[in-house]
Amino acid sequence: MEIMSALASSDYATLLVETLPAVPQNERENERLLEIVEQLAFKKKHSIAEKKLVELLVVLIEQFEEEHYPIKDATPLEVLIGLMESHALKQKDLVTEGIFETPSVASEVLNGKRDLTKEHIKRLSKRFHVSPEVFF
Repeated sequence: MEIMSALASSDYATLLVETLPAVPQNERENERLLEIVEQLAFKKKHSIAEKKLVELLVVLIEQFEEEHYPIKDATPLEVLIGLMESHALKQKDLVTEGIFETPSVASEVLNGKRDLTKEHIKRLSKRFHVSPEVFF
């Protein structure tokens, strides 16, 4: 077991010298790390050292992308519209299915003039099989 660990450590050290991973400071450096991960992803078998290198590179890439490409939280209205689009539903369908009491309430909610109530959220989460938390 110790021989395997020493060999894996030696292979890992070699990979580190070859790839010189570092925290990317710009898009070009990030792209270089992505290319290395992509090359390793297409291999059929991975050594322990290659798996360790991929883990390291993924952490560096994720850190760069979280900092440079933050994903803003969707508003409850954006979530609702996205769910409607993905289920090919129209405003009238939400009234027909009993989510909203009247067409005017549905219209006001979908136009951002009225907030979702707790009861709306309860019905929407049941209808779309999602956690109520997505609407907060």
